[in-house]
Amino acid sequence: MSKIKVTQIKSGIKKPQDQKRTLEALGLKKIGQEVEHEATPSILGMVNKVKHLVSTEEA
Repeated sequence: MSKIKVTQIKSGIKKPQDQKRTLEALGLKKIGQEVEHEATPSILGMVNKVKHLVSTEEA
């Protein structure tokens, strides 16, 4: 399975609670922080939910 690198580019402040929790579940706490995940359907769904707050690239 391929990996994706997820980087937080915008703040979660003043965003709905479910989006804040999704960022937390992805392991993102600060702007500029990067995490690497397997490209599973559940991870891709979480990234899609907060796509306006993060950037992604293939790792």
